[in-house]
Formats: sequence, C-alpha cells, structure tokens
Amino acid sequence: MCLAVPARVESLDRAASTAVVNLDGISKEVSTLLLDDVAVGDYVLIHVGYALERIDPEEAEKTLTMFDELKGVEP
Repeated sequence: MCLAVPARVESLDRAASTAVVNLDGISKEVSTLLLDDVAVGDYVLIHVGYALERIDPEEAEKTLTMFDELKGVEP
C-alpha cells in the first residue's frame, strides 16, 4: 500500500528545489520539483520523497489528528 502523508514545510532550499518537512517530529528532506510555489509553513502532501501538492492547512491538521488517534488503536 502506498500512502501520501501531509507534512509542514520547515525550511526551503530553492536552489536545490528541496524542503525540510516535519513528519511526526522527524525532519526529512524532500524534493519540491513538482510544485510551482511553496513557502515555509505550507502543508504539502509527501509521497516517496516528493512534495506532490500544497494542501489546505485545516485538512492537513484533521488528517494528522486522525493519524495520532490511530497510534492508540490495537491491531
């Protein structure tokens, strides 16, 4: 199963077309080559190391909250 996850942009390197995002407390460098415009503080959808699209911050927070709730669910 492939899953894209929302993440908040923490910093940008426009020359390298990369961003550092926060994934549940873990900083990860991702490519921003597929985006026309992105800014620090934006939420983006991450899949296999690429930011696929900017997403609504409210929807991103809802999704991240659901992920947090799933951490407490027994399989």
